[in-house]
Amino acid sequence: MAQREERGARMLGTKIKKRRFGVGEYHRMAEVGILGEDDRVELADGEVVEMTPVGWRHVRAVTVLTQLLAGTLPGHYVSVQNPVVFGERDERQPDLALVRAGALEGSLPTAADVALVVEVAETSLLYDREVKVPLYARAGIPEAWVVDLEAATVEVHAAPGASPGERYAKKRTFGREEELISFTVPDLRFAVGDVVGRG
Repeated sequence: MAQREERGARMLGTKIKKRRFGVGEYHRMAEVGILGEDDRVELADGEVVEMTPVGWRHVRAVTVLTQLLAGTLPGHYVSVQNPVVFGERDERQPDLALVRAGALEGSLPTAADVALVVEVAETSLLYDREVKVPLYARAGIPEAWVVDLEAATVEVHAAPGASPGERYAKKRTFGREEELISFTVPDLRFAVGDVVGRG
């Protein structure tokens, strides 16, 4: 018994090494069937992370935003829950992204092809705000939104890399009764209540 406890203590004191995957390896997992089409996952800093299930409010917000963003920026398409490559070990699936049209020919878009990203948070607020938004800032995405369905607000972040820690320098939160005005996309404005619901 004492030997088993000693062995267990030694194992607990050992540093566990994680095997991180690159984007190419991640794609090969799908090609050989390790990951299926119905798996809701993304590659986050080399780790395959399961994404949270979506409810009806999330679906509604994404659908409404898709219509509101369509055609707002010439030469860009609205990409809905599709992958964007952010680095050798990062391929995320923002809920929405305004992606340069030419980037959709022959390869997946990269951060340099994205003008705006949107994350709709029903159960994932902390992850979206504390993990994804800083990643988008480090990658140089001009503007990132977090739609907080519980609080009925939209956080708008802009000016990446202009503050310590490579976070966004500008942030404004728009409430249900307000009109959202984009920092970076000309003439992009709409009633927040149309997205989060009227209460």
